[in-house]
Amino acid sequence: MPSTVTSLFTARRVRAFAFGSVLAVAGALAVTAWAGPHGEHGRHGAHAQHAGFMMGGSPRHLERLLDSVDATEAQRGEVRRIAAAAAADLKAQRKARRALRERQMQLFTQPTVDANAVEALRREMLAQHDRSSQRMTQAIVEASRVLTPEQRAQLAERMQSRRDMMKRHHRERRALDKPLG
Repeated sequence: MPSTVTSLFTARRVRAFAFGSVLAVAGALAVTAWAGPHGEHGRHGAHAQHAGFMMGGSPRHLERLLDSVDATEAQRGEVRRIAAAAAADLKAQRKARRALRERQMQLFTQPTVDANAVEALRREMLAQHDRSSQRMTQAIVEASRVLTPEQRAQLAERMQSRRDMMKRHHRERRALDKPLG
């Protein structure tokens, strides 16, 4: 009997270890997917950057946005300055995020994954994301002081129209991708 109890106990430990390992790997991959590189503009493409509408794309994109609200030359110059300063700050932050992702992969590829180190890194990654979000918000507030309420309303309408178009496009795409029959 002791051998049966021992083998049951050992089997449970093996299953628990396997389950824990799967959870650790899944968690590490989930964090990597959340924070990892997803193309030039992040996880949701250029649209993720549209929280800061003026940093969402190229200088040409910014000019089209300013054209769409009939911005004056003075407004254009100030918004360009705001966008350039924010873009420079965010570029430095992208480098910091890349270094954090590299550290994450180093932790993940160790023979034994240190859960405390992974958690500390996750917190560091969240703090980095928060700094980027704060900088983007600062730029939005600065630009809001340059544009008139009417211009901001026009931009909001334009962005809502774009979101609606993208939702429609995604629905149509999913419908096309559904299996027939």
